[in-house]
Formats: sequence, structure tokens, C-alpha cells
Amino acid sequence: MRILNKIAAASHSPFSGGPFTAAIQIRFKKPANTAQTRLETRTLDPKLDRLASHHRRLLLVLSLYDLVAAKKRGPFVSVNLLSRWAPHAGVDTLTAGELIRKYPHVFEAFTHPVRRNACCKFTWKFVELLKLEDEILLKMEDANVIKIKKILAMSENGRIHIHAIRLMRRELGLPENFRDSIIRKRTEIFRMVDLEIVELIDWDEREKEGEVSFTAEVEKWREREYREKWLSEFETKYAFPIDFPTGFKIVAGFKEKLKNWQRLSYMKPYESARVRVRARTCGGVERYEKRAVGIIHELLSLTEEKMMEVERLAHFKKDLGIMVNVRELLLKHPGIFYVATRGKNQIVFLREAYKGDCLVQANAVYDVRRKMLELMLLGCRNTRELKDQDEEREAVPRDKNGRVPAKDGDFVLPILQSYFK
Repeated sequence: MRILNKIAAASHSPFSGGPFTAAIQIRFKKPANTAQTRLETRTLDPKLDRLASHHRRLLLVLSLYDLVAAKKRGPFVSVNLLSRWAPHAGVDTLTAGELIRKYPHVFEAFTHPVRRNACCKFTWKFVELLKLEDEILLKMEDANVIKIKKILAMSENGRIHIHAIRLMRRELGLPENFRDSIIRKRTEIFRMVDLEIVELIDWDEREKEGEVSFTAEVEKWREREYREKWLSEFETKYAFPIDFPTGFKIVAGFKEKLKNWQRLSYMKPYESARVRVRARTCGGVERYEKRAVGIIHELLSLTEEKMMEVERLAHFKKDLGIMVNVRELLLKHPGIFYVATRGKNQIVFLREAYKGDCLVQANAVYDVRRKMLELMLLGCRNTRELKDQDEEREAVPRDKNGRVPAKDGDFVLPILQSYFK
């Protein structure tokens, strides 16, 4: 009986192996502190997450528009063909019919007058917004030249791969043919070293003179803080604007670390390479990471919507000298950047540029893209306006094929149009 009691007590003992393993040292594994764990335990911002989700849907619709617009027979496509194209555009959760019914202010369904099959096209409102965006981008040639010049000025040797700029062309607000319309056109500023490498011509002279051609956006904020709030230069010379999300928990010692990091000197994005600090001496690792934060901050400031995909930053790592884990660096500074994980892609936002889910300082490109997003998010609401437009269109007399009959003298119009071209 005593033996049974000892066995029962051993089974309830805190040692998993019984009393004979009590002297064995148990090694507890420390919790991992990686980019994935920081991503899972970060403080969420619901408004920016929602905006990232809507932005992803808009990109899917725009990718479908590129496929439909490239069709030679006209700016429309059959629903059957759209179902086969949708997976290539990234639409894998909805069928073509569900997509058309979900966004009636973007897609317009009709029956083909000859083949009598179900077809769809983009509404005139959505197409007009796309044309307006293209017109605005064409007028921003001088501003786009400065953007490309700033990216080249931040690089290690004044060169950058055009492929990296092409991936974030829409974020920067560049036209589709920016290589021919901007880079090759401005031969006094840019030089094509290779088919995919562009170089800043006055790089060597700027390096020898040690002059700074541009001012980073964070420098303007520091000047305002120094002038308006009467802060000391020691506090604002190397500081960044910090805006933590609601519910962010501040642990013991975090404020002191943040204060020391704000005062830490670093090589600014547009400074000459001659004043570059060694990365491994005298706090060099932290200075190196802070320089990477400054470069990413300036790169996001150059975008129109102050956001971009995290994966596209990796294409600038070698040219801009950001040889660190980009996602881990972004998650390490939640007061400056916010990483949204809605959908397959991760989008990084510049926190200081947003108030809620809207930009603090809007621009023309952002306003047009916001109207596209609002038109898409209308869903099935306000569809009475669409019905009224269809009734007005059907009120026009048509023939058996659904076409408007030609009037006398209409044959002269294409002749005059070709004459005045």
C-alpha cells in the first residue's frame, strides 16, 4: 500500500519524469523576438488596415482594366473571357459575375448586339477618372524629374536600377513611359549606363564639392519643431516625428531608449559619402539602422499616397545601401511606420502623413485615386442613377442591332476630324 501511495505521489509531482529526474536541470527556451513575432504582436491600427484592404481591391480592378484596355476589338470583354483573365490579375476569391454585380459603378454589363453573349465594360465615370489621372501625371514632369534625381542622390554611387523605379511607378506618380519621356529626354541630368541602369551626371562633382543638393522632408519638420515649439537643437537635430497607434503599450525603459535614439546622430540621406560613419565603431550599428530609417522615410515621402508595398523596398536595398532586414526594421519603429497585412502583400504607411485613413496634405493624384476608391466602395448603393442613365440611353431611337441610326451628313464628320488632325 505504501508503494502504491509513493507511485501516486510521484505521478502528481511537479517533475514530469518523476522523483528520479528532479536533479536534472531543465533549460527553458526563451521566447523568440523576430520580425514574424513582432508582426503578430504589434498594436493594430484598424483604419489603416481597412485602407490597405480597400487599396488592394482597387489595384485588382486596375489590373483588370489594363487587360481589358489592351484588347484590340474594343474596350469591352465577354464575361466568359473575363473569368479566365481574372486569376492572372490576382482575382482568385470572386468569379467574374460576382465581381461585376459587386461593383456596378465600376463595371457595366450588357449584351453584345451581334454575338448576343454577356459582356462588360468599365463605366464612363471610372474611365474619366483614369484619363484625368493620366493628364495630371503628364503635367508633373518637372516634379517627377526631381523625384528621380532625389532617389539617385540617395544612392551609394549615383546609380540605380530602373526596374526598382518601375515597380513603384504608380506610387511615385510617374507615367508609364517614364524612361523615354523623362530619363532619356533629360540628357543634361540623367545618363543611361545600361538598358536598366540610370546615372546622375553631376554625381562626381557633387561628391568632390561635398554639397547637399536637396533637403529631406524630415528636416522641414525639424525646422518647424525648432521654430514653433522652441525646442533645443540637441533635441531636434536628429529626431523623427513619433505617432504611436492607439493602445500601444509602453514598457519600462522604453521612453529612455526612444529618447536616446532620437538624439543619436546619423548620416542623413542626401549627405555626401565622405562623411559616412563607420558601421561597426562607436554605436555604428544603431547609426547604420537609423540611416536606413531616414532613407525609407524619405522614399515614402516621395510617394503620392505615402505608402508602398514592403516587398518593393527590397529592390532598393543594394542601390541605396539598406543592407538590413527591411521588415524587421519597419516593425522596430512603430511610431514612424505601420505595416498592414491585409491580403497577400504587406503595405507600409508613413504614420505622420495620415490622420485616420486620410492624408493630412492631399494632392491632385491622391484626390483622383480617392474618387476611384469611393466609386468602387459605393457597391450597389445609388444604383438608381445608373438606371436613369440607362433609361436615357435606351430612349434614343436605335435599329435592330442596337445601334443609333446615322443621320444625313454624318459621313462628313470623320473626314473633317482626319483633316484637322
